[in-house]
Amino acid sequence: MFANQCLDVKVVELKALGPDGDASKFFELCLEYPGWKQWSAGQFVMLRPQGPGFEPLWARAFSICRVDERGLWVFFQVMGRGTRKMSELTPGDIITLWGPLGNWFYVRPDTPTLILAGGLGLAPFVGYVLAHPKPENLRLVFGHTAPLDCYPYAELAGRVASEAFFDQGPSDLQAFIALIQDRVREFSKDGLVLACGPPRFLRTVRTFALKEGAEAQLSLENRMACGVGACLGCVVKDDKGNFVQVCFRGPVFRADEVNLD
Repeated sequence: MFANQCLDVKVVELKALGPDGDASKFFELCLEYPGWKQWSAGQFVMLRPQGPGFEPLWARAFSICRVDERGLWVFFQVMGRGTRKMSELTPGDIITLWGPLGNWFYVRPDTPTLILAGGLGLAPFVGYVLAHPKPENLRLVFGHTAPLDCYPYAELAGRVASEAFFDQGPSDLQAFIALIQDRVREFSKDGLVLACGPPRFLRTVRTFALKEGAEAQLSLENRMACGVGACLGCVVKDDKGNFVQVCFRGPVFRADEVNLD
């Protein structure tokens, strides 16, 4: 784990994604780059906006989406009061940030690597793909329930072999599950499988990875209150039945070292 720091940064830009424009529930937030010497895809940051309307102890965990010449980007969807307030930020607003936190995905340039992303689980793979030294060895399968332009998918589609699957109902879901199994099987012998998404999605990936004998890593999307392992609000069970903190031991785990059932 890299050394992390806590500091105040300014909002550079808040960009709504999707066909609804200002009414969108999906946003990309750019913050001043905090001056880290190093970070890796899969790590996350804790963000606590300052100002009226934000609770003193309120903070949220967000995957690091990407870093470019403008700053540090995170991707989020409005899900409740906190993210609604986030969607109202303006350039110059101050956010307390601590990070980078957690561990990260394996990067093996010469290994065929399958990326499986579900919904908001696409976020950490933007930085992963953009930084990968041999993107021709990557393949992305992305499942989504909102229109495709609600997600930062276009940044990846032209860089790696990719396929997007629009899940609009039970029949689509079964077809997507079958697709996941087929792709995991293809990468099971000499490849690497990386996944991030909602719990049901990760359980499915884990089941197929273990069944097919594929080496796989899963990034667990749990609610994290402190981000440093103190509050025990994000615990899951490992393969031995012991509780482990996602924020401190993860958020990335091998498929065979956590029990998601």
